[in-house]
Amino acid sequence: MTDATTIDPAEAAHFGTLAADWWNPKGSSAMLHRLNPVRLRFVRDAIDRHFGTEPTLRRPLAGRRALDVGCGAGLLTEPLARMGANATGLDAAPENIAAAQLHAEGQGLAIAYRAGSVEALDPGETFDLVCSMEVIEHVTDPAAFVAGLVRALAPGGLLLLSTPNRTTLSRLALVTVGEGAGMIPKGTHDWSKFLTPEELGALLDGAGLAVIETRGLSLDPAKGFVLSDDVRMDFLMAATRA
Repeated sequence: MTDATTIDPAEAAHFGTLAADWWNPKGSSAMLHRLNPVRLRFVRDAIDRHFGTEPTLRRPLAGRRALDVGCGAGLLTEPLARMGANATGLDAAPENIAAAQLHAEGQGLAIAYRAGSVEALDPGETFDLVCSMEVIEHVTDPAAFVAGLVRALAPGGLLLLSTPNRTTLSRLALVTVGEGAGMIPKGTHDWSKFLTPEELGALLDGAGLAVIETRGLSLDPAKGFVLSDDVRMDFLMAATRA
C-alpha cells in the first residue's frame, strides 16, 4: 500500500455534503439519476463484448470482481452487484461510503465499500472490471489516477471511464446552465479540469492500455440523455491492456 493519493480534500468535502440526498431521484443528485441508465447501457454492452456474455444473461459478472472508483453512494456499484459481481465501491468521502453501505443493506446487497484512494489499494488486489464515472475531472493528478486504476486492473480486465469533455458546449450545459439553474450543485465542476477524449486517450496509452471504444453522452430533446457519436458534452471510454 502507499500513502500517495490523488484525492482533492475540497472535492471530497463537497461531495460528502451530498451524501444524505444521493439516492433521492429528485434531489441534488437528480442529474446523476438521469444519466445512470445511459451509463449502465454502455457498461452492460462493454461487458458483453469484452467477456463474451449474452445480452440476455441476468448475471454476466458472476464469478468476477468489479471495482467502482468514486462510487458516491453506489448508483453504479449496486447494478454491478446485481449483475453478479463481487463488487467493491471506493470513494474519497466517508459520508458517501456510509450512505452507500446503508442503502446496500436495505437492498440486501453484499458490497464491500471503502473510503479512500485507488492508489492506496494493495498492489496484489486486482479486479476484472474497473469503473470510474465522472471522477477523473475531480482528482489532483489525472495521470497518477489513471496509473492507479490500471494497477487495480487484472490481466484480461476491462476499464470503463466517463468524464465531461472540455468544450464550449460542456461549459454552457454543465456549468453556466446546469449549476447556474440549480440542476447541478454549485461548485461541482471546474471546467478547466475537464479532459478531451484525446487527452484521456493519451493518459491511457501512457499507462499501457488501448482504447477500444469511445461513445458520446448527449442530450436529445425528445429522449433525454442518450449514447451517441457526439462527444462534445460528455464521453465514455472502454480500454484494455495493449
